[in-house]
Amino acid sequence: MVQTRNTLQRREVIATLERAQGFLSAQDLHAMIVQRGGRISLATVYAQLRRLAEDGALDVIMSDRGESLFRRCGVEVHHHHLACRDCGATIEVPTPDLDQWSREIATRFGYRDVRHVFELSGICPACQTS
Repeated sequence: MVQTRNTLQRREVIATLERAQGFLSAQDLHAMIVQRGGRISLATVYAQLRRLAEDGALDVIMSDRGESLFRRCGVEVHHHHLACRDCGATIEVPTPDLDQWSREIATRFGYRDVRHVFELSGICPACQTS
């Protein structure tokens, strides 16, 4: 395994994600860093987000517009999310049955190293009343 360097830019991306509420796009994250006086290119933000996601340090969901959104992962085990399309509130959902089903399908067809994306979105109770 390649050791990832703990650069200033990486630390800045992580620190900003830890302070943020909810999921952020790379552009939103970049704007927050720059607003606080940080000097980092948008390309570097994308690169750091990609590495952190590959390392399992970030949760990644896809917005309705097809944009990747990121947040610091608070759970060590594989999980999925139920996100509000209005306010972005998100809860982590354990999905052992889905994970088992994915493994069974992969095995049945002879696939290995299978990954899946499963996202749920709706309108949370708070947004339903407003």
